Amino acid sequence: MESPETNPVFNKNHRSTAIPVAKFPAGKPPAAHIPPVHHPPLPARKPLASHIPPVHQPAAKHPVNTPSVHHPPLPAGKPAATHIPPAHQPAVKHPPAKPKSHYIPGLDGLRALAVISVITYHLHPSGFPGGFLGVDIFFVLSGFLITTLLLRELSKTGKVSLGHFWLRRARRLLPALLVLIITVVPAAFLVNRDLLVGIGRQVLGALTFSTNWLEIAHGSSYFAATTPILFKNFWSLAIEEQFYLFWPLIFLACVTLFKRRWMRMLIPVAMAGTSAFLMGYLFDPDNTTRVYYGTDTHLFGLALGICVAFLWSSRDLVQNPDSAAKSSGKFRKFLVQLLGFICLAALIAAMLLLTDASPYTFREGIAGCSLVVALLIWCILKPGSLLARLGELRLLKYIGTRSYGLYLWHWPILIIAGALYPTAVESALYWVRSVLCVLITVLICELSYRFLETPVRKRGFRKAFSRPQAPIWQRLIQVVAVLLALALTGVTGLAIAKAPSKSQTQLAIEQAQKQDKEETKKTPTPKPTTPEPEPTPEDDRLVLSKNLDTSNPSGEEITAIGDSIISAASGGFDKAMPGINFLAKPNRQWGIASEIISEGLAAGEIRRTVVISYGTNAGVYDAELVHQAIKQLGPDRMILLVNLYSPSTFVPESNQILADIANQYANVKLIDWNQAVSQHPEWLHVDQTHPNMTGAVKMGELVRANIDEMSAELTALKAKQKKQRERASAPHSRKKR
Repeated sequence: MESPETNPVFNKNHRSTAIPVAKFPAGKPPAAHIPPVHHPPLPARKPLASHIPPVHQPAAKHPVNTPSVHHPPLPAGKPAATHIPPAHQPAVKHPPAKPKSHYIPGLDGLRALAVISVITYHLHPSGFPGGFLGVDIFFVLSGFLITTLLLRELSKTGKVSLGHFWLRRARRLLPALLVLIITVVPAAFLVNRDLLVGIGRQVLGALTFSTNWLEIAHGSSYFAATTPILFKNFWSLAIEEQFYLFWPLIFLACVTLFKRRWMRMLIPVAMAGTSAFLMGYLFDPDNTTRVYYGTDTHLFGLALGICVAFLWSSRDLVQNPDSAAKSSGKFRKFLVQLLGFICLAALIAAMLLLTDASPYTFREGIAGCSLVVALLIWCILKPGSLLARLGELRLLKYIGTRSYGLYLWHWPILIIAGALYPTAVESALYWVRSVLCVLITVLICELSYRFLETPVRKRGFRKAFSRPQAPIWQRLIQVVAVLLALALTGVTGLAIAKAPSKSQTQLAIEQAQKQDKEETKKTPTPKPTTPEPEPTPEDDRLVLSKNLDTSNPSGEEITAIGDSIISAASGGFDKAMPGINFLAKPNRQWGIASEIISEGLAAGEIRRTVVISYGTNAGVYDAELVHQAIKQLGPDRMILLVNLYSPSTFVPESNQILADIANQYANVKLIDWNQAVSQHPEWLHVDQTHPNMTGAVKMGELVRANIDEMSAELTALKAKQKKQRERASAPHSRKKR
């Protein structure tokens, strides 16, 4: 038998009541009865020690008298087991149950697809023209997730706390947004102050969740990149934030008035249908911003997400997304999987085919793609979805969890980098710069996600930044971060106060228009002495008119018609072609060209050589408008069409249309401004569209050189055609003789 010092059964602080047990040979019972052992009484108020080790010994309120214990014979070689009554058995410790996960697999992959498509669209709009549909993926996801959160809270607590809901939204959205503002505005102030034009309006829109309506009122455009807008991508955040404000109120009314699921869906279905109808009905090809930015016209994606949430709103699924549904037939599962992959393929095809210049995109395309996204989410929610597994791939999940930050940061970084280091669109240097911008965006987003967004989302604003128990070096970093944020906030306020009201491009255009008006008053153009030309038959387009003067014109024989590009370059035109007159104003498009030409012809303001440059704001969306302008000018004028250069998606297609049209007329020539600027992007302002002072001079020289070249070519062609006519008429004259 072990000593009390070595046997854990004994307790040195109490007198033991252990009974010594004798060992007997195997199979031999004890020869005589062993009487019970009696111990002297213990001192008062001291309980008897038991065989239970101290850690398991129950607290005794009164002294316990240990009864006599009789042990049966033990097998040979086996020591006596310590007997612990069942009541005193130590409880088996089980690990605490994990709380039910509300994470829905696969949706992070869909977020990744959305943000990748938007970034790709901003980097390569001509190659991925429908990438802007990624925003609509975000809309449908937001409608689904927000409604699911509300349903989950209602199912769990029987009510919805609006204050807590809005606080959670603020924790999720505001930290990254505020840090971006106080970082980007000072950076833009240092790089190029033209980037800060309208920055007060943009910051106000970001802080009041009204960016979309402020930009609509200002006349901004998402698709025509004629002016740099640092926070252009905030329009979609504004729509989502407005949705977060009003939808919980409508939701409470909906679940209160309607108890059945199909009746609750009436409201979001009506919202989706009305919004899609308004986008198609109010669509204007000259102003797509109204229907694209408007909350009323772009609400259908969020509403369709609500419908999916209501369809998925059985209590078990909302509370525990991991719960498996009842097994269904293999064929039905196969059909659901097939539908999901068809929806994904259709969505990617739409991103490759739809363009922002097509009326179909706004009348049916965006709404149709939102419906496809809703079906795709429904397929991902089904148990065993292969798409959900694909969405959980590590890279896609990483991008999806940081999609908010990636969406916020990538656009301002691209704009600042473009101003800091201009390159030709889609050149090798352009792609190097773009890759560096994406890497910088990922780095900033990772830091923001780890050290700002996640702490605030989990612990709240106060606890995230006040941790008295943290090591001193962490508290020191927090103090430095707070001081830096305060300093950047001050610089941001200063930059907003000092921001220019007009860009250098706008000032140059206004100055050119002012000079043009003064010159027009001094030297009015005489009335035309020749009647307006008759339309040219299609068969005679490649035959020069006998009345066409192909001699090299002076500046006083040239007219420039166009939009803000001509206005911005007017100084260079005047220098290269002194005496040239202008019929140009900003924001004009090909749709108004016919009217301008008719008025100019009637007033005698259009001379024998005409340079036309339209399409900066919307491209060449109808080739017939160009044909009509050429027919109005007639075959007795030399006409030069200037093609386009800008980051806008419509540029490649528009330039191809202009080139094809120029080849159909003998008296029309194409000026390849796009190629010239591609080799010298430093000729442009920070908007990467309008020529700066150097660019204006170079553009004037390019136009002058093309006019000289055209004059020489047409003079030679006219002489050649004259000889051909003489040869053709020679046999007839011989027959007459």
